[in-house]
Order: sequence, then C-alpha cells, then structure tokens
Amino acid sequence: MSDYSLGTLEETILIILLMQEESHGVEIAKVYEEHMKQAISLPAIHMVLKRMEKKGLVKSSFGEPTPERGGKRKKLYRATPTGYKVAHEIQERRTQMWSQVPKASFNYGIA
Repeated sequence: MSDYSLGTLEETILIILLMQEESHGVEIAKVYEEHMKQAISLPAIHMVLKRMEKKGLVKSSFGEPTPERGGKRKKLYRATPTGYKVAHEIQERRTQMWSQVPKASFNYGIA
C-alpha cells in the first residue's frame, strides 16, 4: 500500500485523468460536471492538479500553440504510473469495504 492520502476531489480528478490519455483544465471540468452532476471552477481544478503534481501523481506539459488561443499553449496533464497505482489501491480498498456491508443495509433507503 502506498502512503498517499487523497481527498475526494483529488481522487475524482485523478480518475478523470486516467480516463483520458491527457487533458487540460477545461476538459477536466466538462468531464467532472458530466459525471458528478455539479459544476466545478477552473481555479479549483488547477489547485488540485498542482497539489497532485507535487505528490508525483500527475505530470504536466505544454501543448503546441494554437491560433484559437491567440498563440498560447494549453497546459496538459496526465496521470503518472504512481497516480494509477494510488487510484487502483483506493478502488481496491473501497471494493473490499463495500463487500462487507450487509445486504440488509441496502433496504434502509428503499421506501
């Protein structure tokens, strides 16, 4: 097991990066909103990405300049092998915990 502790938002953004080869902030926001059914700000995404990059879970690079962006380059992010390992370990721990929830627990939410 790794020694990484991730918050829910970090974990969600890491999974989004694992879903795609590489992505930038606006794309991450679109996927987040699609799957989580709620909006997220670009500054929040960039703050999380910087934090995860310091932890070695993601890495960034710059894409080519584009005329649509006035010659500016997009900062692209991708998950690292360590990021994949950490996300996979979290998933395994959650699956193990869910397997121990009694099936009777599922009846509590049904009216």
